[in-house]
Amino acid sequence: MTTLVTGANGFVGSALCARLRKDGVSVRGAVRTLKSQPDGAEEVAIGGLFSETDWTCALRSVRQVVHLAARVHVMDEKCPDPLSEFRRVNVAGTANFARQAATAGVKRFVYLSSIKVNGEFTTTGQPFTADDVPSPEDPYGVSKYEAEQALRRIAAETSMEVVIIRPPLVYGPSVKANFGLMMSWLARGIPLPLAGVTENSRSLVALDNLVDLIVTCLKHLAAANQTFLVSDGEDLSTAALLRRMGDAQGTPARLFYTPAAALKLGAEMLGKQSIYQRLCGSLQVDIGKTRQMLDWTPLVSVDEGLRRAAQRTNA
Repeated sequence: MTTLVTGANGFVGSALCARLRKDGVSVRGAVRTLKSQPDGAEEVAIGGLFSETDWTCALRSVRQVVHLAARVHVMDEKCPDPLSEFRRVNVAGTANFARQAATAGVKRFVYLSSIKVNGEFTTTGQPFTADDVPSPEDPYGVSKYEAEQALRRIAAETSMEVVIIRPPLVYGPSVKANFGLMMSWLARGIPLPLAGVTENSRSLVALDNLVDLIVTCLKHLAAANQTFLVSDGEDLSTAALLRRMGDAQGTPARLFYTPAAALKLGAEMLGKQSIYQRLCGSLQVDIGKTRQMLDWTPLVSVDEGLRRAAQRTNA
């Protein structure tokens, strides 16, 4: 049985392909071009995730699919109509792929969505659950939700089982974006004005934990046509997270206190209100359904996940 992984050379895809090969699974990786092929996996170039993409070669003899490829959320959006572009790739491209997968005889289709389908922030102590009414706010979250809806319709019309996973922020070796930048600042001993951000709660997921859940969803009978949230199972305030990131790197975080009102005012003056919200707001997820239905427990702790991230991120 061959498992097809789209986005196979990405942050999550590379780790997933390595795990599947370690488990003795025959893996085929779908990539844009062969020059970016995932190490050690059979590869096939599909060009892009669009409504006209032909997946025939990629789907040959495939019975399981993990769909990771997407137009991802970007901090500095340049496209004049982001929602249309997200829909072109994440909705139309995914629906086209899923229909061809069902026709080709794929039995299970695991889709990596986003916690942004649930919303952007939570009230502390009131986490998102897998069965909440979706409330996406930005174009990326809207496109992920619409893709989920399209997949559910295809599952209802065919014999293909669909499993949806909505992760929060994913971190691990070679992590980039804001998380990687923060680790770099901490490693260099740069002082940060976040010692007072202790009342919020953030759920994160280590790369190894996300990969382990994906593998579980490929195999577990109860996962069919379900939606799951995933995290490390421990939520942290921003200040606590930064201190534990520093400990993982062997460079204690240099945090100093700045009133929340001053942080908010500074963010508004710089036009960075979204960064303030991510640093000072809460986003918690409840993984009770995932634990109970799949008998799943996070593979590594937050501290171990941070240690693994630090080993290669700062190498």
